[in-house]
Amino acid sequence: MASEIIRIDLLVSCRVRVSRMRGFGTFIRIPLLFLLLHFTFVQCDITDGNAEHLKREHSLMKPYQGVGSSPSSQWDFWGSTLVTSSYVRLTPDERSKQGSIWNTVPVYLKDWEMHIQYKIHGSGKKNLHGDGIAIWYTKDRLHPGPVFGSNAKFHGLALFVDTYPNDEAADRSFPYISAMVNNGSLPYDHGKDGRNAELGGCSSEIRNKDHDTYLAIRYSKGRLTVMVDIDDKNEWKECIDIGGVRLPTGYYFGASAATGDLSDNHDIISMKMYQLMVEHSPDEDNLDWTKIEPSVSLLKSPKDNIDDPTGNFRSTPLTGWKVFLLLLCALLGIVVCGVVGAVVFQKRQERNKRFY
Repeated sequence: MASEIIRIDLLVSCRVRVSRMRGFGTFIRIPLLFLLLHFTFVQCDITDGNAEHLKREHSLMKPYQGVGSSPSSQWDFWGSTLVTSSYVRLTPDERSKQGSIWNTVPVYLKDWEMHIQYKIHGSGKKNLHGDGIAIWYTKDRLHPGPVFGSNAKFHGLALFVDTYPNDEAADRSFPYISAMVNNGSLPYDHGKDGRNAELGGCSSEIRNKDHDTYLAIRYSKGRLTVMVDIDDKNEWKECIDIGGVRLPTGYYFGASAATGDLSDNHDIISMKMYQLMVEHSPDEDNLDWTKIEPSVSLLKSPKDNIDDPTGNFRSTPLTGWKVFLLLLCALLGIVVCGVVGAVVFQKRQERNKRFY
């Protein structure tokens, strides 16, 4: 169910809290005081817990039945991956390991939500561990490569849980979670921690926790939202929220991990896929979603950033606060110009009176 509200960005926010089993439940807070300045239309998905449906053919859960290389398997794995009764270990805490697990069934859902329960742990101390986990929604599967054990020039969406800083820049702390949408034109730059193509991200202390950690990835009506729960309190915090994202159907979900000179245990406990019941326009329903090219319309194409040494692809679309500040500055500018104009006009009038 969807609801449109008018938001005054000065005081209000659209705050999302998610039940881990049911999906994002969005609570909208509207203040009693309706001030002037800036009104923005915001569409927030309201869910009652019955609107989402677990899709078992795209879900990985204990006791991990349907995992293997048989024709009837719904999940296949590669490399150092070890499937136990309690977890799927993509890599052990050993050097130079790569592993992945992939859903064998393509996803034809237009709106979906994926919950990942995972754990990264090992004997390495601070900054002496690596490399991390990647969650994929891509055209190809089981395609080994240098990016957390998978292909660098992928088609689709990737979410990186990077635990080791390869870049020397000090503007972020690790572990760091980031997202990238790619049409195969731009390789993920591991040496720069993916800065040249990052859509957004957040720092998250997910390593060596006494409990499991969680990610929730939602794609609905062109909006990509990533939430994290690192405290096991069933409380989600927003990490990434960006509109204008176009993803096709018919791609595959997977997870991969890699170690290099440094290492960690990278464990997947579960991946649960939910279908979101969202209404689309007749034009959207008649569109062949399998032909959509992965892109982000509110940002420049990854192709435009290949030769950009600054890696300045991290800009996100204007948020409510940014729009509000811009409008506030514009309003203040108008007020100042008006005051100055009034003073000048008054002085000119006084000057004219002296000539009568």
